[in-house]
Amino acid sequence: MSTINPNKQRKAVYEADVRMQGNLMSTHLSKELRDKHSRRHAPVRVGDTVKIMRGDYIGKTGNVNQVDRKRNKVFVTGIMRKKTDGKEAFLAFRPSNIMITTLDIKDKKRFRKASTKKETTASKKE
Repeated sequence: MSTINPNKQRKAVYEADVRMQGNLMSTHLSKELRDKHSRRHAPVRVGDTVKIMRGDYIGKTGNVNQVDRKRNKVFVTGIMRKKTDGKEAFLAFRPSNIMITTLDIKDKKRFRKASTKKETTASKKE
């Protein structure tokens, strides 16, 4: 998007298609994962272990319990708060405020693109 108008920026996020919503759910990788996968960010998925980087829960870690693409939020297991009626509820975090520390590698295709890009760039350099 080329505009810097905040209203248009928000509208683009709210009206994004499914593919774009997946891109919006990307978050930073830890330094170890960056070196291993040669990528700076990756989409958040259920099962990933994340670390909170902003807010009252800074430094806490937990597994991703739920990813809500519609609201652009990530829910982390172990980070809950009490509601006024006494029940506990998961806190919602924006993907920009968390960092992936451990990936859920059940899906073999998750980083296949990254490895093929790495191989093609290495062959071009030679």
